[in-house]
Amino acid sequence: MAELPALINDLALILISAGIVTLIFKRLKQPLVLGYIVAGFLVSPHLSLTASVADTANIHLWADIGVMFLLFSLGLDFSFKKILKMGASPIISTITIIFSMSLLGVLVGRLFGWSRMDCIFLGGMLAMSSTTIIYKAFDDLGLRQQQFAGLVMSVLILEDILAIVMMVMLSAVASGNNPDGGQMLGSIVKIGFFLVLWLVVGIFAVPVFLRKVRKLINNEVLLIVSLGLCCAMAVLSTKVGFSSAFGAFIMGSILAETIEAERIEKLVEPVKNLFGAIFFVSVGMLVDPVIIIDYALPIALLVLTIIIGQCVFGSIAFMLGGESLKSAMRCGFSMAQIGEFSFIIASLGLSLGVISDFLYPVVVAVSVITTFLTPYMIRLAIPAYNSLEHRLPNKIIRSLNHLTMSHPNTTEQSKWKKLLMQMGVNTLIYSILTSATIAMMFTFVLPLTRKMLPGWELHWYANAITGVLTVLLISPFLRAMVMKKNRSEEWKALWEESNRNRLPLLFTILVRVVIAVAFIFYICNFLSRFTNAVMITIGLIAVALMVLSRSVKHRSIKLERLFILNLRSRDIAAQVHGKKRPLYEGKLLDRDVHIADFDVPMNSQWMGRTLMQLDLGKKYGVHISSILRANNRLNIPDGNYIIFPGDKLQVIGSDDQLSKFRHAIETEILGDDLLLEQREMKLRQLIISSESPFVDKTLKESGIRDLYSCMVVGLEEGKENLSPVHPNRRFQEGDIIWIVGEQEALDALINS
Repeated sequence: MAELPALINDLALILISAGIVTLIFKRLKQPLVLGYIVAGFLVSPHLSLTASVADTANIHLWADIGVMFLLFSLGLDFSFKKILKMGASPIISTITIIFSMSLLGVLVGRLFGWSRMDCIFLGGMLAMSSTTIIYKAFDDLGLRQQQFAGLVMSVLILEDILAIVMMVMLSAVASGNNPDGGQMLGSIVKIGFFLVLWLVVGIFAVPVFLRKVRKLINNEVLLIVSLGLCCAMAVLSTKVGFSSAFGAFIMGSILAETIEAERIEKLVEPVKNLFGAIFFVSVGMLVDPVIIIDYALPIALLVLTIIIGQCVFGSIAFMLGGESLKSAMRCGFSMAQIGEFSFIIASLGLSLGVISDFLYPVVVAVSVITTFLTPYMIRLAIPAYNSLEHRLPNKIIRSLNHLTMSHPNTTEQSKWKKLLMQMGVNTLIYSILTSATIAMMFTFVLPLTRKMLPGWELHWYANAITGVLTVLLISPFLRAMVMKKNRSEEWKALWEESNRNRLPLLFTILVRVVIAVAFIFYICNFLSRFTNAVMITIGLIAVALMVLSRSVKHRSIKLERLFILNLRSRDIAAQVHGKKRPLYEGKLLDRDVHIADFDVPMNSQWMGRTLMQLDLGKKYGVHISSILRANNRLNIPDGNYIIFPGDKLQVIGSDDQLSKFRHAIETEILGDDLLLEQREMKLRQLIISSESPFVDKTLKESGIRDLYSCMVVGLEEGKENLSPVHPNRRFQEGDIIWIVGEQEALDALINS
């Protein structure tokens, strides 16, 4: 008999051990991530008492695939529009936390005399709190609907995004012998260029492609297409010098803006879970007990650094973001752990060969300890605040709250600031698209035309053809760059308000014209030997023709409308199906009340009862603002609305009120039927004999339903189907009826 490859044996060992250990951790109500790590430790070569994985290289290859799919799933759950709607507060908090914790990590590493790259990567690992672990802890403690939990999750989303950028930056640092500020700036510019390019092109192309083939796509095809796009972007990302994980995240972010995003997320989840489990098991396989014992002191110090650092700097960061002292402390204490992104950063360092082997198991040990402490740290926040409140004068507490909460939460900006911001973003995006188009034409089309038109005499024709085609392709971008926002409301208002505004407004047009001419100048300079004056003149004429051309104008408007349609397609679908949140939700975030979502359990005691009967406002002080049922939204429901199982309730209240409401909706449920199997319904045939008590009685008079709790299904009359029994028909001797009921009731009926 042929032997199985070592990879299959190893996979079987990994999945069986992971399954057993995670069942135990599920029973203990611990995060599954820790279960995977423990399972990896049990099958690692470092533990000789159990079976070990034979070929760790293959497992690490699968783990790399796991990282890619983890970040692809993260991208599916992410939207750049969410970040734009968050405002400045989460951004301020996130940047403060990452800077402070990274600096602490570097300082601790230097304290122990570790190498420069070990310290840099350690700082990155300590800066990343675990989204998975915190979300699970909030869910277990019943805090997910509270206001501070939403603030923490907003910061965690931003941390995950910055972690992607940090991975690219760390790769750039690791690849250079001694990167200076210029190289770092170049890396940042490169990241920004490809990030904007891929997102803009992706949002143009991917939703259009999915709409074209929607009738041909079922779940299986959609899964294959989505994973194919993920892998393609991962390959493209590596080709331009980034990691495959970065590309996978970008493709996830692009697909997150499509109508199929939620469907893709559900389809990809099993794949993510499988490869993610293998990744975390591979993390546990690198845990060496000898290293953990030898580095017990650094591990203990790193745990204290994370706990104290997040409690202090995390709380300060949220206060800088505009939260009260109490809310900021609850947020800061919640983030006192590290998790999956720390492992991914450590894996990156190992794969690049720039960090020491001991650092990985040390970080894993720190993560395990801080994960176990997470629920206790969350609970500790309120006692810590109460203790601090007793020790600090009331004047200081009030001053801190007034200082932090007085931040303006409005998004209103001056007309100039808003106009210049819009112009700057448009110019940046269209410049990147223009640059990418020129690069593609010069890389692929120019060599092709020169090959088709060989010889020195035809060389100029090849250049001219390529140049004209390039200008035609970029003309919608350049026209939009020059003309867009010149007739906006802000422009008109500033033009009418004062004559002093008119010269600066005209200057903004001039600047954009110069940028557009510069692109034409570059094309002419690359493909010809004209003098500078001639090339500038050609550029001015070309830009003027673009501005005056109706054809270019229509192409530019069509492309922009298509982009906006694709970008808003998911929001439009949500509005059509009633899933979009109320517009007033964001206006409640700076007060004590906020909106939270609750799902009505399938076995809830509330089902079938009206809101008036439940009287939720009087009992818990909350208000039901909306009921989401299937694909319909019922806004501002009155007391006659009936609650159905599976309804999603949007509830307005304070943290205390929502906490009481959550406890009620989760505990007021129907108990399990302990005799469920014995109460199975069965179908039996009954022949009415001369001695039957049902002879010459109607269906109602027989008492079959009322006395025996059974139901007559029909009368057998030799036909293909049973005949219905009329309520006034009297049973006769020899009638054959079919009855359904529980076994015990049927026996009592037949023996009657």
